[in-house]
Amino acid sequence: MSTIETTIPPTSVGAGPAGIERRAPGFAADTWNVMTRELKPMLREPASVFFAMVQPLVFLALFAPLLPDVGSGSALQWFVPGIIAMTALMGASMTGSNLTLEMNTGSHERLLVSPLRRSSLLVGRALKEVVPVLVQGLIIVAVVTPFSFELHVVGVLVGLLVVAVFAVGIGSLSFALALVSKGQDWLFWTVQQTLIFPLLLLAGVLLPVDDGAPGWLRVLADLNPLSYIVEAERALFAGEFPLGTVGAGAGAAAAVAALGLVVGLRTMRRAD
Repeated sequence: MSTIETTIPPTSVGAGPAGIERRAPGFAADTWNVMTRELKPMLREPASVFFAMVQPLVFLALFAPLLPDVGSGSALQWFVPGIIAMTALMGASMTGSNLTLEMNTGSHERLLVSPLRRSSLLVGRALKEVVPVLVQGLIIVAVVTPFSFELHVVGVLVGLLVVAVFAVGIGSLSFALALVSKGQDWLFWTVQQTLIFPLLLLAGVLLPVDDGAPGWLRVLADLNPLSYIVEAERALFAGEFPLGTVGAGAGAAAAVAALGLVVGLRTMRRAD
């Protein structure tokens, strides 16, 4: 793991030239500074993006040949959108681990007493998740397109935007979990690992949760926001735009983002 920088561009406060008072940067500027700080390790070590994709690519390599015949088109058309949603969930859910490292080294405490707004510390970190989600999604699409995957550019771009919004919410919840788990790293990993795989399986990422599934399983799947996102992704990646399906997926992603930001902001404001 690369060393995380703690340097933030200084906030200028005080008297400027000719006695003119200079105001501290606003929320947008603070958020931008935090987001760029979080992106620097990835930009300096772009190979980390590819290493994070090992698991999704293994799933594609091992599961794709076993996919049943879908009757029309390639089975990849059904499978790839779920893998991209899985990549977004797994990547964003692990981002809190960077915060646990910062808390262990004391750099997080130094940021808390800096002039940066605490809300910007959370929002900037959450927005950073958009970049790896988009990059990894585009790489997966590029890898599978030569293998009978039918590319619908507009649908893919809209689908990636939906999962990016979802990742912002999951990243915020991951940071909140890291803050609550301060000094107990095992708690962060236990909760993260306990929740992530049920969410994936109930969303039908690997196997469809169809009418033949037990009633209790279908109820849990209906309560899982990722289920609606995956269904929307599959429609969009097929070049279709059913209003109900896409609207439900976009609404679920927006709801997760809103919940994550609210929980994350409240937890950040209470942080020591």
